[in-house]
Amino acid sequence: MTSKLRVRVIATAALATFSFTVSLSGQSAGTAAPTGSTGATTTVGGTTGTTTGSTGGTTGVSRLPTTPNTTTPATPTQTPTIQQPIYISGRVVMEDGQPAGQQVTIETVCNGVGHAEGYVDSRGYFSIELGKRNGVLQDASESNTFGSFGSMGSGSGSSSPFDNGTMATERKYMGCDLQAKLVGYRSQTVSLTGRRPLDNPDVGTLLLHRMGAAEEGQTISAVSLGAPKDARKAYDKGMDALKKHKFADAQANFEKAVEIYPKFASVWYELGMLQAGQGRMDMARKYFDLSVQNDPKFVKPYLQIASLELQASRWPALSEVTEKLIKLDPFDYPQVYYYHSVANYNLQRFPEAEKSALEAERLDTRHAIPGVSHLLGLILVLKKDYSGAAEHLKAYLKMDPTASDAPKVRSQLADIEKITAAMATKN
Repeated sequence: MTSKLRVRVIATAALATFSFTVSLSGQSAGTAAPTGSTGATTTVGGTTGTTTGSTGGTTGVSRLPTTPNTTTPATPTQTPTIQQPIYISGRVVMEDGQPAGQQVTIETVCNGVGHAEGYVDSRGYFSIELGKRNGVLQDASESNTFGSFGSMGSGSGSSSPFDNGTMATERKYMGCDLQAKLVGYRSQTVSLTGRRPLDNPDVGTLLLHRMGAAEEGQTISAVSLGAPKDARKAYDKGMDALKKHKFADAQANFEKAVEIYPKFASVWYELGMLQAGQGRMDMARKYFDLSVQNDPKFVKPYLQIASLELQASRWPALSEVTEKLIKLDPFDYPQVYYYHSVANYNLQRFPEAEKSALEAERLDTRHAIPGVSHLLGLILVLKKDYSGAAEHLKAYLKMDPTASDAPKVRSQLADIEKITAAMATKN
């Protein structure tokens, strides 16, 4: 199973945490709303990303103390690096909430190459030590059929962690994902980049989604796989330059690649990312559009176009592009449902906004997008469901207590609680 490549956010050129300022539409006529909520401007934000895990921790590699050699003081003793184990635990369930069976495998995927790590139990739970894989049979199909070209457009620049046993522990899984594997299903993924031995092992719940014939979105451009040898060579050189932060060289090689093969959608995407990283959003949009034109099923440029439309508050365009994304891939990107909800909220299409927000909430099993709860709270206020609104606003503050708009949300919550109390008194 091909790993879903992580999406870089254009506004921060690879940062995974960002927030958006959303102009909220006024309340509908006759709706009793909390003070200050009508026609307000609020920040709906949080950590996004179709499906990333928690990283952090306080330590990575442990080193033994070095004792000087008293007989040969001029020759210091070389201390070996101690590789500490990384443990991962969680649960796999079907989309309907039923636990996955014991036939489900947990695997790591690095640059398109999958490696079985363990199995789930009868209730869908798993607890594994990464890299150990004791008693796990490797599937013969777990190979990178695309060779070095299989990770096209990832920009991760990382090698498989199984190639070099001396690699520092905290870098061992750079560019890798954790996912479940079951024939006929697609799994949510958790990023392992930067994961350290003392991180919280619990990665939460992974959903399994039955693949449908209508779901044609791809994170690797199929059209780009037909590029001739010289174009692929220029692409590879461009990616190498990108990893070394030689952006001018990267752009020159990418431009050479699309000159040789104009349908090279993955390269148009990389050119767009380069422009976005330099703040040239108009040029970035041009390249993303060219990527989509040459491979309409390649989802990554759509994601960046959606981000651009969101930042520019172009709500009709944001609604349109997110609708296309949802048709291409209705499972892997909960943030797309969130964007779609934000667009429809501002277009005063409140039923559509609520539907998309609820879907984002369902798919965001690790609560990586706190803004979904905030938005649902505002939508429920419009429906005069004050208890439901209060519940979601409290959830938002619990998930992101230091958010820039937290004081405003606390004020909104206080107003809602006053309304609720007044209604209770009347009854």
